[in-house]
Amino acid sequence: MIRVGTAGWSYKDWQGIVYPPQRPRGFDELTYLSRYFSMLEINVTFYRPVPASTSQNWLKKIEHNQDFRFTAKLLRVFTHERNGTREDEQQFKDGLAPLLEAGRLGAVLMQFPSSFHCTDKNQSYISHLRSRFAEFPLVLEVRHASWAVPRVLDWLADIEVALCNIDQPRFKTCIKPSAEVTWPKVAYVRLHGNRWENWFRKNAQSHERYDYLYSIGELEPWAHRIEKVAKEAEDTYAVTNNHYHGKSAANALELAALLKQKVSAPEPLMQHYPELREVCS
Repeated sequence: MIRVGTAGWSYKDWQGIVYPPQRPRGFDELTYLSRYFSMLEINVTFYRPVPASTSQNWLKKIEHNQDFRFTAKLLRVFTHERNGTREDEQQFKDGLAPLLEAGRLGAVLMQFPSSFHCTDKNQSYISHLRSRFAEFPLVLEVRHASWAVPRVLDWLADIEVALCNIDQPRFKTCIKPSAEVTWPKVAYVRLHGNRWENWFRKNAQSHERYDYLYSIGELEPWAHRIEKVAKEAEDTYAVTNNHYHGKSAANALELAALLKQKVSAPEPLMQHYPELREVCS
């Protein structure tokens, strides 16, 4: 099964674009989005663990959509700072336990920075994380080209970790687009946009890196890659991360349509991106 959605859902600049400008009484962002998407990636877990009560609340808000799944990013203390403690580990696990037990957690994403190169030490560290988080379906996102070698794919298959196929600005040292499946349980794709002039700029704000709207022509090759990996994996997740001004929501719906899924869009989003009317049923 192919599920398409966005990275995160709580953005101030989505007000009036993805979400209605005037929210009705009792409006909930997650309930609203789960009518249009079959998955969402939890970004807050990159910064801090969530309490189990938050996960339980999320489950209630998506119970109307039986096909819906969450994925979650691993805490940055394990991927960027690499000094996560046993307490960090347990808090992360406890917070996501309700989603895992309910069968609503599709994967946990280990997202590493571009500075994380393929070395024996770094491979050992990923193997270490695999053992520490053994109960989760794990996905590895690496951004440096040194990882794009056959022996790494074989090693990921051996330790049962899925490789995240990504789109990012295409510098010489950046890993290139791919359609690799290293673990038949999960396939994962993330689209970050191609705002190359801001990608490595030190003082660039987050919205400057992810302020990019894909054209249909740019999405079509990714739809083909997603179809390819979906033939080899039980569950496939396609995530758009170009979140500024709701671009990720618009592109996720267009991508789902290219994958021949029936899509509808929130009216505010169609007003902001009128090209969506061509793909909505």
